[in-house]
Amino acid sequence: MQHDSEPRKLTSHERSAGQPWNASYCGAAPPPWEIGRVQPAIERLLKREQIGTDVLDAGCGTGENALYLASLGRRVLGIDVAEAAIASAREKAELRGVDARFLVHDALRLERLGESFDAVFDCGLFHAFDADERRVYARGLRHVLRVRAAVYLLCFADEGTNIGPHPVSRAEIRQVFGQEQAWNTVEIVPETILTLFENPEASGWLACIRRGTSGSENQIGGR
Repeated sequence: MQHDSEPRKLTSHERSAGQPWNASYCGAAPPPWEIGRVQPAIERLLKREQIGTDVLDAGCGTGENALYLASLGRRVLGIDVAEAAIASAREKAELRGVDARFLVHDALRLERLGESFDAVFDCGLFHAFDADERRVYARGLRHVLRVRAAVYLLCFADEGTNIGPHPVSRAEIRQVFGQEQAWNTVEIVPETILTLFENPEASGWLACIRRGTSGSENQIGGR
């Protein structure tokens, strides 16, 4: 694994909020995306999808999704730029006796990670980037995904009964991953994202984007 010691640039969201992501984990209350359990959409996905052994959780926060994946026997690495989130994830892993690794690392510098995976899970990271950052992120994903490996992306949707912050359209997802032939967007289906907002069920998209394949689209299911 490569060590990325160069200072990173703040993301568009951090500049807009006036504070780094780490500050979200240093308050008295958890941030609204930290629900204290795996996202049910991830549980549903894993019941119908066969994923590989080596998994990256990009933007893992305090690690609930990563720990769930590890409990199912996957070799999981969770990364996040928030030091406090990674510290909490490591503490949870130790307390629960779950073998998962966690690393402070910038998801916009995936090419510096020095590892490759059978699958990447992104739960709530993609929609926090602006258009330019999403393109950088997609290019970085090529460096860490093995051929025919998939990105499973869960983000707030611009359609539905409860629109969350920073909603994304199907077209925006397809545009980011359709700019080069390295990607095949297998499917984008409606899902629900649980949050700690007043209305806890936000409308979302669950996308499956596969590296290095082509041909007709195949559904991954959904409600």
